[in-house]
Amino acid sequence: MTCVRLVAGVDEVGRGPLAGPVTAAAVVLDPSRRINGLRDSKQLTAARREVLAGRITRRALAWSVAWCDPAEIDSLNIFAATLLAMRRAIGGLGVGPARVEIDGRHAVLPDGWTCEVEAIIGGDRRVRAISAASIVAKVHRDGVMQAADRLYPEYGFARHKGYPTAAHLESLQQYGPTPLHRRSFAPVRAAGLPV
Repeated sequence: MTCVRLVAGVDEVGRGPLAGPVTAAAVVLDPSRRINGLRDSKQLTAARREVLAGRITRRALAWSVAWCDPAEIDSLNIFAATLLAMRRAIGGLGVGPARVEIDGRHAVLPDGWTCEVEAIIGGDRRVRAISAASIVAKVHRDGVMQAADRLYPEYGFARHKGYPTAAHLESLQQYGPTPLHRRSFAPVRAAGLPV
């Protein structure tokens, strides 16, 4: 792919939950349309993330969200699925950035891309485009888990988003795994067959 002089920030959410997708976002910010308040999504309230995600998706030059579902996570493993979700998000931008900056230790690009890429530890706190990606990915994944809560209200997905809270583990033991659960994760395996 031919690259133009743009920089994309990439981050992921949802590596640790027992249920739901691992989700990544890629964002190319527009330098002429500043967005105040960008920071790591974990440092923001849910309401503030929603507001900022709306601003990001309206003002960014390009943005993309991608994921790997629980079956892919189980097939690949969570690490490989995370990298695949990031590749998908970058590939979905619709533009070829000259540089891709990714939160974490691993620099990945979709096949055929030759752009400069850098992994930045703590990038979600230090790089505005990565912070923006963190926010967009978190809001998208939270929305998926809120929808899952309507399908499986007994699990409380809207509250814990699939993370292994005491309430989630109790529901898992009581009702067994749903199709949204990651079978390769030990607490899910221990809970038995799907309902």
